[in-house]
Amino acid sequence: MIVRFARGVEVGEREKQVKITFEPTGRSVWVLPGTGLLEAASQCGLTIDSPCGGVGTCGKCRVRFISGIPQASEAGEEMLEAADVQAGWRLACQTVVERDAVIAIPETSLFAEQLQILTASSEVVEVSADDLPSKKVTTPVALLEGERNFAIAFDLGTTTLVGELLELPGGAERAIAAGINPQVSFGDDVVSRIGRACQGQAQAREMRDVIIDAINKLVDELCEKAQVQRGEIRGLGFAGNTTMQHLLCGLDVSSLAALPFAPARAESYQIDAEEFGISAGPGAQVYVMPVIGGFVGGDTVAGILTTSMGQADGPVLMIDIGTNGEIVLARGGEILAASAAAGPAFEGARIACGMRAAAGAIEKVVLADGKLRCSVIGGVEPIGICGSALVDVAAEMLRCGAMDSVGKIAANGDMPADSCAELRGRVRQNSDGQGEFVLVEGNDNGSPEVSIKQRDIRELQLATGALRAGVGILLKQAHLAAGDLHRVLIAGGFGSFIRRANAQRIGLIPSQVPPERISYVGNVSLHGAKWVLVSVLARQKAEDLARQVKHVELSADTDFQMAFAEAMIFPEI
Repeated sequence: MIVRFARGVEVGEREKQVKITFEPTGRSVWVLPGTGLLEAASQCGLTIDSPCGGVGTCGKCRVRFISGIPQASEAGEEMLEAADVQAGWRLACQTVVERDAVIAIPETSLFAEQLQILTASSEVVEVSADDLPSKKVTTPVALLEGERNFAIAFDLGTTTLVGELLELPGGAERAIAAGINPQVSFGDDVVSRIGRACQGQAQAREMRDVIIDAINKLVDELCEKAQVQRGEIRGLGFAGNTTMQHLLCGLDVSSLAALPFAPARAESYQIDAEEFGISAGPGAQVYVMPVIGGFVGGDTVAGILTTSMGQADGPVLMIDIGTNGEIVLARGGEILAASAAAGPAFEGARIACGMRAAAGAIEKVVLADGKLRCSVIGGVEPIGICGSALVDVAAEMLRCGAMDSVGKIAANGDMPADSCAELRGRVRQNSDGQGEFVLVEGNDNGSPEVSIKQRDIRELQLATGALRAGVGILLKQAHLAAGDLHRVLIAGGFGSFIRRANAQRIGLIPSQVPPERISYVGNVSLHGAKWVLVSVLARQKAEDLARQVKHVELSADTDFQMAFAEAMIFPEI
């Protein structure tokens, strides 16, 4: 299969991609040769721990190549024993993949390893079948003696749903599945959903019914994948932003429609699964995370819990990038949290050729040696672009002068004379006189053109500007500069896909932070939902954190609107 780029440039894209399989999960991904192993793993939803920021000095990201063993890096040879290097062990942060490979990731190299500590110190309750159903057993999930026991953790996103089937006790992953949140048909952001639910009880009930139906379908899919019966499910845990959790629980969202945006319920929500509308084992309980306030919900609690950022020695910033972006700043025992309505651009929505991260989506764009290369999910014909590639394209356009700092796409003749000829040849004006950038040219075989329009850049600016302004407000309240941050944690399913340098170029991550201080922590919402299903201590910590964190309402800050307007302009670097 040949992908035809603009101006007749052709690249055999499928031949250029390599397949990487990770054990013991069996997850696999197709990536371009030269892709970092940390990035490849994150595309499979696996977050490899790299507290040193990926500079090869901590040795925490050890993995073992079963096949396709690459040359060891200099840092890897220093950190690892010679016998381990010979056996295929490598540092993930120092390794790029050039060919098909099978790689084993030990549990100790995965982020959130401390779950094992919490599990070991937690009480596990075993009961006999005669005692069920019993609503008194909440520590945290009742296990049937002599039976198989499972639980399901859910990340309840504005755009996507992710479920993970766990074996109890311990929480070992047995299956994972994802799908679109069907509530997108009622609006692609939380404000639209709130407006719909406030129209009346019938509308609110309909919104709950569709999400419960989607969850039940994910439960069926997970059980089928792992050959598990619904009757063996003992508990379900949910983490999401405040609006999503309220709609799931059938709570009134009208208080979220106007200042002070107070949640109807901040406490965690526990109820019998059958009563909740989910078929599971006898006595199975649903646990929904506590929220912090306003639009800062259980997913943020999950992030603070699983990263332990509140216990760090220096200032730590976490940005959970998604349709409803959350920002958390921890310093000296104080934790500030805010929510920024980034909108769905990062999920591919409101983008002309946008789509979610699925087969056929361009997920990565690289400019190297004067040539533009695209990585397409699934190694198939490209049909659109997802948010991570949009960030890549915008960063490259800024670097070469195809776009200015206010986001205007240049006409071909307006670009600097020394700009990259490859990118200069992809800039054109459409029939409306607006600039656009062509990634993939359509062909006679029906392959669609994939291009970036001027309005797409505006959507990206809105999304980036909201998060960037929120970060600025929290830093100002803490009397910190971006350069004072000891670590920046990038969370969320989308966050795992972005390239640090490109995110910094467009202002999504503060450019003053050295790259080695930036770490990816993956889907912390799902991690947290998992933790509270397997650990009593984790559940108690979540409850404590929700009350400890100071909620900052950005819309009530007099500086926010000005900061937002300024943040719409891409940084001059």
